Amino acid sequence: MAARLCPETSRALLSIPGLQTAFFSILAPGKYVPSHRGVTKALVRCHLALKVPKSRERCRIRVGGQVCTWEEGKTLFFDDTCPHEVHNDTDEDRVVLFIDFERPMRPAGRLVARFLLWALRKSAYVRDPYRNQVAWEREFLRYLAGAAAPTDSAPIAGVG
Repeated sequence: MAARLCPETSRALLSIPGLQTAFFSILAPGKYVPSHRGVTKALVRCHLALKVPKSRERCRIRVGGQVCTWEEGKTLFFDDTCPHEVHNDTDEDRVVLFIDFERPMRPAGRLVARFLLWALRKSAYVRDPYRNQVAWEREFLRYLAGAAAPTDSAPIAGVG
């Protein structure tokens, strides 16, 4: 759905070599994402900051032992297999464009990484949240078209 709503962003993303995943992430005011880590070193994560709260220092990401803040229009690259957590201790949304792309590797490493990513995409780890996301988008489009009123029981991506 985001590709249809943001065609220029979609075109720009398709020009990134090794692009694997891209999506908008909105972190609501007062939210906290507990420490977690990515599942593979085959990818590098980039955050392009689109909207950052005025009190930047109160909206931050800790990667390993380093604390970073976002700046609108700037990118933040990190290895998401390092433990990381996110805090938004403000009353404003934080919006970033998540971009995952292949980590530069030698040919043998690239081959192993591509097989690993293929297998990961076939697993329930990826397929279940994807199915939830598609259901949520379908419900959201119906809501936008006036076919359904929003409910608290609408599916949310990645949540059962």
